Order: sequence, then structure tokens, then C-alpha cells
Amino acid sequence: MNKVIKNIFKNFRGILAADESDGTMANRLGSVGQESTPETRHSYRHTIFSTPDLKRSVGGVILFDETLRSEETIAPLIENDIAIGIKVDKGAKPYFSGSYETLTEGLDGLDQRLEEYKKMGAQFAKWRAVLLQKNSAKGLLANCWTLARYAKKCQSHGIVPIVEPEVLMNGIHSIEDSYTITRQTLHILFDALHYEDVELEDTILKPNMIVSGYESKDRVDAETVAKMTVKCFRDEVPCSVPAIAFLSGGQSDDEAIENLSHINRLDNLSTDEKKPWRLSFSFGRAMQSGALKLWSDGLIKEAQNWTRERGLICRKAVRGY
Repeated sequence: MNKVIKNIFKNFRGILAADESDGTMANRLGSVGQESTPETRHSYRHTIFSTPDLKRSVGGVILFDETLRSEETIAPLIENDIAIGIKVDKGAKPYFSGSYETLTEGLDGLDQRLEEYKKMGAQFAKWRAVLLQKNSAKGLLANCWTLARYAKKCQSHGIVPIVEPEVLMNGIHSIEDSYTITRQTLHILFDALHYEDVELEDTILKPNMIVSGYESKDRVDAETVAKMTVKCFRDEVPCSVPAIAFLSGGQSDDEAIENLSHINRLDNLSTDEKKPWRLSFSFGRAMQSGALKLWSDGLIKEAQNWTRERGLICRKAVRGY
């Protein structure tokens, strides 16, 4: 499994998150005047996956169940030795009736699904926990322990788990508030992973960056985001974790890429700030947004050119440029 991780992130590559559910795809295709059908979903995804030189910047792609089952759709990924991943959670549901907190579902039947996905070529999987700035300790514990149980099941089937404890950054809170809740989340998560005997060397962490609330009047700059993010992770993420692939969350595409660049730039500034993990990306919208409209207009080559260039920009950010 560690070999899979090394292959995904070698040469400063990252992960393309293309695991949009049917509902999300319907919204995205609808935004450019396209009906969401099996044919249009295949056409769009195949356009992205067959982008020339995609493998220069993308080492793995997270897929939705429908996509993994379409051999024609994923053929370009297999031909280019891009690792296949699969979203296995069933979405965040109310933690209990009337609760403002959520707990991600999908553990029931997961062993059987993982066995099937393994036979279909999946090398890694993803599970997302949706957390809030005001989550209770009980809610954090429930989500983190569920992530740990999912990760253990993945590894028992020889599948690399991506654990995604996303703390949403909606609101007017400060970056210090983001640091506090993210650090608490990571602390509980790695305790849970330890107690479930998850091999950290065979695990990918997909977290949020530490940023100010998106509606805050005093949003901090990329350099501060980088320093706060690395400080938080050095405090809580064991060095045995081989790779951290940041999600973009609700940041603008350019903001997420700029922040990633500054995070990796720290290694060039101070020996004290050097980091033991590979720090890369697992972007969805930030890797596809410009291509969607071009594809909808029938400009296939232009959509692929946009995807290729965006991938190379993300790769530069992993290098700290």
C-alpha cells in the first residue's frame, strides 16, 4: 500500500477528486445548461481523464461508484497508470434527530463493497467527515472513530484509506479559532487511528487548511495560513504519515493553490519549519472549474488544455512555486 502512495505523489503529483455524486453532478452540469444523464456524465469525465499529459500532475483520481463501473470512462486513467480511487462513504447525516451535527454513514456493508471495488481495480478509497467550528467533543469523537474504523477496513482489503476530517470554514471566525478546532480534531483522529491499529504508513490524510472564516472581515494572507497550518500539523500529525493531500474546501480556486504554494515554500525558508510529510493536493473544483464550461460548449481540446495547465499550476504549488 505504501508503494501505491509513493506512486501517486511522486514527482510532485497530487490527486484529482472526481467523486461527485449524482446530485452534485446534476447541479454542476445544470450550471452550464447540460442535463445530467449517464451519457453526459461519461462525456465530461472522459474528457477530463483523457487530457494529454494529465499524469504529469495527477497520480490518482477519486471516482464515484458509477464511474468506476464504466470501463470506457476510466480507460484513459488505466492506460496512463493513474491510480484508481473510490468514494465509499454514504454521506453525512444528522448525528441524531434534530442535531446540528452530522455523522457520516456507510460502514454497513463496507467490507463487501471494498472487496468488490478491489476486484474492479480500486487501489485507494476516501471517506469524508463533515465537521463544524462548533462541533461538540462527542460529535468529533463519533466522526473520528468512524474514520478510523473505515480506515482499518480498507487496509484489511489491501486498499489505501484517505481519511478526510474536513472542518468547514464557513463563518466569521478567526484563524486562531480554525487552528483550535482543527488541532482538536486531528488529536482525536490520530488517537482513534491508533486504537484501531491503523497503519499510518499506509494512510493518506486529506484535511482542511487553517484559514480565517470565509465571511471574516480580517482574513489573513497566504503566508500566515501556511505557518498556522504547518504549526497545527507538526503538533498533531505523526511523521509516519507519508502524505497529506489538502482539500480546497470553500476557498476560491486561486486562493487554495496560493495557500498550498506558501505551505510548501516554508521548507525553503527555515530549517525549523521543514516538514516530514509530502504535502500535495486533492482538488475537485479547483482542477475542473474552467474545463466544465469549455466542455459544455463543445470545445473538447480547449477543455483539456485548461485541465492540463491547471494541473501543472497545482504541481508547481507542491514544489513551492
